Amino acid sequence: MTQAHSTNHIQEIVIRNIVKEDLDAVAELSMKCFGPDMSLKREHIESQLEIFPEGQICLEYKGEIVGSALSLIVNFDDYGEKHTYYEICDQGFIRNHNPNGRNLYGIEVGVNEDFRGMQLGRRLYEGRRRICKELNLDSILIGGRMPFFYKYAEQMSADEYAQEVMKGNIYDPVLTFQMKNGFELNKVIAGYLPKDEESLEYGALMEWKNEDFTP
Repeated sequence: MTQAHSTNHIQEIVIRNIVKEDLDAVAELSMKCFGPDMSLKREHIESQLEIFPEGQICLEYKGEIVGSALSLIVNFDDYGEKHTYYEICDQGFIRNHNPNGRNLYGIEVGVNEDFRGMQLGRRLYEGRRRICKELNLDSILIGGRMPFFYKYAEQMSADEYAQEVMKGNIYDPVLTFQMKNGFELNKVIAGYLPKDEESLEYGALMEWKNEDFTP
């Protein structure tokens, strides 16, 4: 897809909450983005919609769902920095969602690669920031994958890799994107996402602070 094409049709992209009719399409997108081992399935997204519908958003382009962002609310202090992905999202079912919590925790962002150049990821992150502000939450937290770490694992530790990405010395498709969207690195967590071979199961705990938050 050419840049000109995407610019012409940028206004045709609709960001909205996911509804039940979208379940199959969102699950299909997750499978396309993350494969059978790491993708969220229909039953996960259905549970998320029942528990926290305002936290699940998608991008629609010409009637097709081309991006999604899924989240829950937690009190991050209840989990601490050594949590795993599956602990903090209840295996994807988010039954641990805490409507009185202070932090929006992002559990998945998926974008259809056939629509590159349309800034879909940026739009999803804008949508997530809007949720955070509307619900007056302290911050957004994410455990970012480090999909290029395997290329550097023999040269440096996971911590060193993440720091080099933050300094702009190494490009990582996930961490670099998050940094450009205002997220800062808190720490690197070992064993965060089992079966994530590219990241060697590490996750980078990233945070965006809501400056409008009022306790």
